[in-house]
Amino acid sequence: MTHVERTITVSPGVEEVFTYFADFTNTEEWDPGTVRTTRLSGDGGVGTTYKNVSEFLGRETELTYETITYEPSKELKLRGTNKTATTVDHLTFKPSGAGTEIHYRADFEFHGVAQYVAPIFAPLAMRRLADKTAAQIKRTLG
Repeated sequence: MTHVERTITVSPGVEEVFTYFADFTNTEEWDPGTVRTTRLSGDGGVGTTYKNVSEFLGRETELTYETITYEPSKELKLRGTNKTATTVDHLTFKPSGAGTEIHYRADFEFHGVAQYVAPIFAPLAMRRLADKTAAQIKRTLG
């Protein structure tokens, strides 16, 4: 398993930031790898599913995400799956002055042939994407 994590501080308060991230369709704004995200079912809480199309290493990939942890203003966790990978996006939120500190961790587990190829090529690309994502979150939320 491979992971990346970043901590970002933004200006809006915890409740506003949590609400923004809890709507996973907002990945189109804050995740530079996302091409589009569509809610498939649910109200945003545990069990809500999304179809996410992202670009990684020059290829588009589609994952189905499910919200698996939803603790308002504290924690979100979503699991994305397809035949080549399982990802878990884990976000925690806490007050930081007048703003919010976001801790973001993404775990990646690759399946099939990808489990042999990804460890060679993916780590550097994932670190770069994590840096771009942190910068995009900062630009989007201030």
